[in-house]
Amino acid sequence: MLDFKSIETFLWVVKLGSFRSAAQRMNTTQPAISQRIAQLEREMGVKLLNRDHRVASPTPSGRQMLVYAEKLIGLRAEMMTEICDSSAVRGVLRLGVAETIVHTWLPQLVKRVNEVYPNLSLEIEVDITSNLAARLLAQEIELGFVVGPLSAPDVQSRVLCHYDINFLASPALGLGQGKVSRRDLARFPIITFPRKTRPYEAVRGVFDRPDLPPIRLHASASLATVIHMAIEGLGIAVIPAAIVERELADGRLQLLDTDVKVSPLTFTASWLGSPDTVAIERVADLAQQIAQASGAVDAAAAARH
Repeated sequence: MLDFKSIETFLWVVKLGSFRSAAQRMNTTQPAISQRIAQLEREMGVKLLNRDHRVASPTPSGRQMLVYAEKLIGLRAEMMTEICDSSAVRGVLRLGVAETIVHTWLPQLVKRVNEVYPNLSLEIEVDITSNLAARLLAQEIELGFVVGPLSAPDVQSRVLCHYDINFLASPALGLGQGKVSRRDLARFPIITFPRKTRPYEAVRGVFDRPDLPPIRLHASASLATVIHMAIEGLGIAVIPAAIVERELADGRLQLLDTDVKVSPLTFTASWLGSPDTVAIERVADLAQQIAQASGAVDAAAAARH
C-alpha cells in the first residue's frame, strides 16, 4: 500500500537529483531512501528512476508519477493548514537570517515560534544575503530572511519590513549639532555593511563623486563590530538606526542630521516553491506579523517616502 513517506521521498529525489541529497533533506540515511524508492517501484510495478548516472532522473513513468506526487503532497499540506492543530507542525526548519534582523526582531520571532509550534525546531544561520540566496537555491536552508526580493526561478517571497539606512556617530566626533553635509561626512572613515552586499554598494555610490576626496570605507560582516567601532569614534556608521536604539537612548551614538540619502533596505521572507511548505509559510506569516508590529515600516509605507 502506498504511503506518503515513500511518495515524499520520490519527490525529493527527483527535485534534488540524488539519493544522497534527499537523505540529507529528510534527515535519514541513503540506504533508507533507496529502500523506500525500491518499495514504491514494487508497488507501482514500474521503474520510476534512472540510476545510470550520478544524477537520479525520472523515467517516463516517473515523470507521470511526479505530477501526482506533487498534487498529493500539496493536498496533504493544504489539509494540515486548514484542519490540524499547530502542534502537528513538527520537524526542523533551517532558517537563514541577515544580521539586521538578528539585531531587531528575530528574538521575538523565536519566542513566538516556540509558543505556537512547540514541535518545530529552528536551525538558524546568519550570513549576508548573497550567501543565503545561494544556500537557499542549493536547498541547504528552507527559508531566508534576506534583502530582497530574490529574482531566482521558483523562489517565492513575502515582504517583511523596510528599514531606512542612517548616519550615526559618537558624540566625540562633534557632528551632532546642525546639518552635516556630504563633504563633512566624507572627512571621516565610513563604517558599513560587508562587501558584495546591496547596502555596501549603495553607500559607496553616495560618495563616488568627483567633487569629493576618496573616502575610507570600512566594511564588516559583523554589525556588532560596526557599532563598536562607531561608539569608539573610529568613524561614521551607516546602518539602520533601528538596530542601535539602546546606544542612541544612552547617548553613546547620535543620529546625524543630513540630507544625504542611502537606498533603504527591504527584507523579504524567501523560499523555494514546493508542494509541502506548511511550516515555511506559517513561520513566514509569523515573521511578517512580528516585523511590522515591531515598528519596521512595510513596503507600502516605504513607497510613499
